[in-house]
Formats: sequence, structure tokens, C-alpha cells
Amino acid sequence: MKTPRSLLALLLCVPAFAQQARAPAPLAVPAAYAKEHYTKREVRIPMRDGVELFAAVYSPKDAGAQGALAYPILLCRTPYNVGPYGPDAFKTTIGPSDLAMQAGFIVAYEDVRGCYMSGGEFEDMRPHLEGKTGKQTDESSDAWDTIDWLVKNVPGNNARVGMWGISYPGFYASAGMIDAHPQLVAVSPQAPIADWWYDDFHHNGAFFLPHAFNFLAGFGRPRPVPVTERHSNFSHGTPDGYEFFLHVGPLSEANQRWFHGEVGFWEQFVKHPNYDEFWAARNLQPHLQHVAPAVLTVGGWFDAEDLYGALHTYAAAEAHNPGISNKIVMGPWQHGGWSRVDGDRLGNVDFGAKTSLYYREKLELAFFERELKGKPGVEIAEATMFETGTNRWRTFDAWPPKGLEARCLRFEAGGKLSIEPREAPAPSEGGFDEFTSDPLHPVPFTESIAIGMTREYMTDDQRFASRRPDVQSWQTEVLTEDLTLAGPLDAQLWVSTDHTDCDWIVKLVDVFPADAKSPEWIDPSEKAGGYQMMVRSEVMRGRFRDGPSQPKAFEPGVPVQVRVPLQDVLHTFQKGHRVMVQVQSTWFPLVDRNPQVFLANMYESKESDCVKSVHRVWRASGKSSRVRFGLLR
Repeated sequence: MKTPRSLLALLLCVPAFAQQARAPAPLAVPAAYAKEHYTKREVRIPMRDGVELFAAVYSPKDAGAQGALAYPILLCRTPYNVGPYGPDAFKTTIGPSDLAMQAGFIVAYEDVRGCYMSGGEFEDMRPHLEGKTGKQTDESSDAWDTIDWLVKNVPGNNARVGMWGISYPGFYASAGMIDAHPQLVAVSPQAPIADWWYDDFHHNGAFFLPHAFNFLAGFGRPRPVPVTERHSNFSHGTPDGYEFFLHVGPLSEANQRWFHGEVGFWEQFVKHPNYDEFWAARNLQPHLQHVAPAVLTVGGWFDAEDLYGALHTYAAAEAHNPGISNKIVMGPWQHGGWSRVDGDRLGNVDFGAKTSLYYREKLELAFFERELKGKPGVEIAEATMFETGTNRWRTFDAWPPKGLEARCLRFEAGGKLSIEPREAPAPSEGGFDEFTSDPLHPVPFTESIAIGMTREYMTDDQRFASRRPDVQSWQTEVLTEDLTLAGPLDAQLWVSTDHTDCDWIVKLVDVFPADAKSPEWIDPSEKAGGYQMMVRSEVMRGRFRDGPSQPKAFEPGVPVQVRVPLQDVLHTFQKGHRVMVQVQSTWFPLVDRNPQVFLANMYESKESDCVKSVHRVWRASGKSSRVRFGLLR
């Protein structure tokens, strides 16, 4: 099936991209640059409990030479391996980017405890220990011991250290800045995992099935002895993930059936279906205290994996550490896209400029050179955010921005959506909209044929979904002026069901004018008129509406309020467009199927448990469904 993503370019093809935000194209870096300009050492670094961790250290060739300037150290701690292994095998890019490699840093990559060539036992999202004594260790102490060794044993360093990492390595960067080593002065957690109840595998308790399955099928397998090779990828036997996961069988049996009992962390999902001490111990946010280094948290508005992590890591560091330098950058990127691609497009989305190159030079490199080398430069704002819909970078002295006007999108009869002050009284008339949801025939999350969570699903055209009878939609009249939403979004739904459990998916959509012209370069079969751009989306597992530790059945037919946090946004709905909200109860296979009957453990559900249910979204006085947002003037 062809995927009509080209139309997304229309939203972001605005010609006016601020001139100061244009990054010059960097000089092409030859593949041999790293080997010509750096030396490599492979070392084993002792931890306080006697375990040795393996690291590859790349130093500029003049580091430590007589008369040469001392270089700062950049450290990346990773569970994904520091390869290529061997003293003569070099990475093609050393450090966060080619620009950083050319600027000159000593760069150390370390296999974290229990991974690849390091000693010890690996533990997923290893819990942080408060008040460690003696030989007790966690990721904060392992980072401290690593930095202490590097500063004392790597020639030519200036005793100033920075850390960075994307995704899982972003978690290790965050952990490293807690009770940090005094020589750690700058940290950039990028798309960091913050809490696995909301990042990656769970979203408000809903299980992100293909992401967990595909990730753990490779990464989750045990390492009995130190190794340098990754596990091979899982073979699904089909490119069609919708079909594969429809017949994957009970999730409680997946480990034995598909992973042959080798993936221990899968069993943790089955054993811990609710937010309990196991998951709470893996929430790093409460521990982001006593942070002294300067912090630059980075994320992507279209990050399908760790959008929550970036926003909430920044917020937690801000709340717990008043007075520190704590800044955030959010760009129009997929997971890690700021480091891997030019950032001018996502799929067929055109952002009008090479946003990643701008970030890598004007923000990331400037941050590390300022903090680690003392180089003067333009001060980075508290919040540097890319505004989708208008294609421009904006800076704020706080995030969320100050002075937002409280507004809401209120659901009305006839599929209408009104824009009102948040405290405006609800209409007096009663009413609801209803749809039938069948977990045996779930709504797909994308038109793409893929075995997993596509990186582009967060920007997919939603017309395929809005035309289904099990997706309910409301939209505004045509906007007569631009409407800019900034900061947190959350849906407050009043809902009922004729059974005892269900999920609630809410999507905020930008609807293009019916007469929008199609660019010449898109496929002739794709039309821009009426295109539905998904701006933000999220799911709430209904049983957790009163709290993630308190699963609660629905009483059939009784309306209750379900709040669905949609994360933050900075988006302008342009004049001539409409705002749409879509609500549905299945999103497959992105989210596993809720059988729609309350079970003590969702992972033990079987296909025979699944039932069709009639769901109602209420819009009556006292039970008025709406999406709350901040209006930026």
C-alpha cells in the first residue's frame, strides 16, 4: 500500500525561515578524517566495587604534546556498544557530530555495566540509589568513577568533562548529572528515557506492543560472556506488522513462544501490569536533584519513542535545581534525527531549512565549547523551540511560555468543535456521540506496511482513520486568523462504555483547506485538499484513569471523566485551516489490544476475551468533553 506522506510538506513548506536560523552547510568530512586526526586507546576502568568497564578513548593527536592546548573530555555511556572494537578500528564520526569532531575534543565511549565488553551484570533502567555508601553502585556512581579515572589517566585533558547521549544513552547522561563529579560541568541528555511507564514501552499504562517486542527481541537477550557482536534481529516472517501482531497470541506466552524464554525483561511486563515499586524504581525524575553541571536537554516534536522523556527531564531538573543553567531544545525531528539527518525533512515533510545542521552548530557545539572550553558565543536561550505550521525557531525565557491564555476545544453536537475560554460554561443541552469498537478489527495506527512503530507515524495523514466508523471526529469552522498552541495539552473526556474496560486515544489534527494546491513533485494520486496533519496524539489505558497504581473497571453505562495528557506542543494552525480532534479506542498494533472487559492482568488476555463495545463521548452540561491548551499571542 502506498503511503501518502508527501502532503505533509504543504504544512511545513513555508518560505520564510528566519535568516539567523539557517546553518551553513558544513565542509564534507572525509571518512578517513577520524583516523588521520585522532589516536585511539581501549581501556578498562575500575569501579568502586571492583567491576571493570570497557571504554574506547579517542584523543586528538596533539593532546598531551608539548605546547599543545589541553582538550576537554566528552563522555558517552551506552548499552548499545562502543564499537568498532580493536585499537585500529575507528568510528567515522567521533563525538556528537562531525562539527564537534573537527572542533577537537577527547571523546570516550563506555560500554555500561554488563553490556558487550564491560564486566558486571546489566539491569534495564537500573534504579538510582539514594545515600550510597561503601561499594554500593548505580549509574550515577559508575559515571562518577569513570570521569574520575578519565581525568586522572587520559593525557592532555583540561579537567573539564561533558556528557551526552541519545535515547538509552540519554538516560545514562541524566543519571550522570546526579551528585555529579566536580569535573563534570556540562551534560546534554537527548531524547532521554525518564520513566518507562510513559516512555517507549508504555504510554499512560497502554503497552506499545511492536516497540517493546522488536526492541527486546534483540537487545533483551542475555549476554553470558563479554561480546562485541549484537544479537541478530528478530525475523517476523512477514513485512506486515498489523497481520503479525494480530496473531501473535497471548502476551503472557510471548516470551516462550517467540523468544524461547530468553528475554527476562518481557517477563517483567507480565509480572508488573500496574505501576508498582518495580516501575517506580525506574523513574529517574525524582532523583534529578543536586545537579550542578549546565544542562541542555534535547528532543523532537515527532519523536515516537521519548517525547515524554525530553520534556519531563527538563521539567524535573528545573523544579529540583533552582538557579542552575538548565535549557531545552525541541525541534521538528524524529527520534535522534537532530544527530543523524539534515533535519530539512521527515519522510516527505519539508521544514524549509536544514534544522539539524543549525542545531548541531549553533546550539549543541556552542553549548559544549562554551562550557568546556570557555569560548564566548551567543547565549543559548532557556527554551529554543521550533514552531511547526510556520517553520520558524522561537526562543523563550521559560517553558511553557509565560502569559499563555487558557483556552479549550469543546466538543459539540454535529461533530463541531468550538474554541472557548477554558472556564466558559458548557452548553446546557445534553448529548453524546458514540461509536462501536471491536478489538478483533482494530483501527490501524498508520497506512504504512511495517513490522514496527514507524518513525513517521506522528506526522501521518489521518484521513484514513477519520473515515472509519470507529473513529469519532470533531472540527472547528475555518479559522479566520492564525491560532498558535504552546505548552501542555490535555484532553478531559467524559466517557462511558457498555462493558468494563477500554482505551482512549486522542489526536489533535490540522485540517488543510479543501482547495489547497498540491506541489508538482508529489505523486499525482495524492491530493492536498482536506489533508489531515496529526499534530499530537496520545493514549490512556482507561483502567488507569484514577492513577497508574489503581486499575479500576468501568461501570457499564455510567459516564466518568478520563484525562489524557497529550504532551507539549508549539504549533500554529494557519488562517484558512481547521482544528480537528479525533477520538478512538484502538490503535493497532502500536498499542496492544484492550479486550474491553476488565481483567486483573491485561497481559494474560486471550482473543476469546475480546468483545465489541459501544463507547460514548459526552458533551452535556457537567459532562463536557474538551481539550485544554495554552494560546500564545
